[in-house]
Amino acid sequence: MTKRLTEVAKKAGVSEATVSRVLNGRDGVSETTRTAVLTALDVLGYERPTKLRGERARLVGLVLPELQNPIFPALAEVVTGTLAQRGYTPALCARTIGGVSEMDYVEMLLDHQVSGVIFAGGSYALADARHDHYRRLTDRGLPVVLVNAGVDELGFPRVSTDDAVAVEQAYGHLRSLGHERIGMVLGPEGHVPSRRKLDAMIRAAGWDEADAECVERSSFSMEGARVAATKLVERGVTGIICASDVLALGTIRAARRLGRSVPADVSVVGFDDSAFMTCTDPPLTTVRQPIETMGQAAVDLLVTQIEGAGVLHDELLFEPELVVRGSTAPAPGR
Repeated sequence: MTKRLTEVAKKAGVSEATVSRVLNGRDGVSETTRTAVLTALDVLGYERPTKLRGERARLVGLVLPELQNPIFPALAEVVTGTLAQRGYTPALCARTIGGVSEMDYVEMLLDHQVSGVIFAGGSYALADARHDHYRRLTDRGLPVVLVNAGVDELGFPRVSTDDAVAVEQAYGHLRSLGHERIGMVLGPEGHVPSRRKLDAMIRAAGWDEADAECVERSSFSMEGARVAATKLVERGVTGIICASDVLALGTIRAARRLGRSVPADVSVVGFDDSAFMTCTDPPLTTVRQPIETMGQAAVDLLVTQIEGAGVLHDELLFEPELVVRGSTAPAPGR
């Protein structure tokens, strides 16, 4: 108990006596100090006293699928910074292979009486994944915001990049360079943002069933993209639109292993404009997600729910920006 008091007091920046008064429910403590002590208790992983467990902490979970893809650390930086400015303590939960699952993180966050949760790149974006843990949050009445498209029936507020505009920009750029045989490397079949990108491509290019060979699916990994892109290049595709920068880098690797030059033989467009894409060889042409604006909007939506000002169930769409660099060039022979 003494160790716990010392750690919580240090974390909250108050005396041990103040911590003791808060934990015992005594008067004489300001609401700000009381909140700081309870938040410190949650962050350090200590259980609240029984009589205090019904009160939610000013703790907000941010659940990410990974940290290897630079787009997710970039989002985490925006969200955690904005939460701190709004007086909330962020709890970063990043899944790892063979590690803690998204479902397990939800249970942990519920145990810590969080005020709300922001998800990015979660199983909500996969139509064939399990969604039971999201429904638990709905049943608890917990504020939730999703970053980028998810399955419609969950009903959570969403902050998304406009996938249709992204594809229109990428396709228009490749067509302006004279590419006629344009393909796509997308995420898994049930991945909702990839579905949206494919639908936009069908509209923009006027594809029919015969053009199905211009699309390959992949896990969101460089190796998966290499396998998928190899098939497209072997079919004579000269311009490839990818559902992420990681997939684009795998596509460039595939072209080179086949003896093709990027961009002289094959042009590649990514999606995200994550960190270091200016440093790749060649620098990557990509469609930039407005991560800073989206992260701030996600926090605003969540805090609005937490403060009881209502829930916006509509999806907020943010326009992306095509960033042209060195991985695209005129089609061969142009």
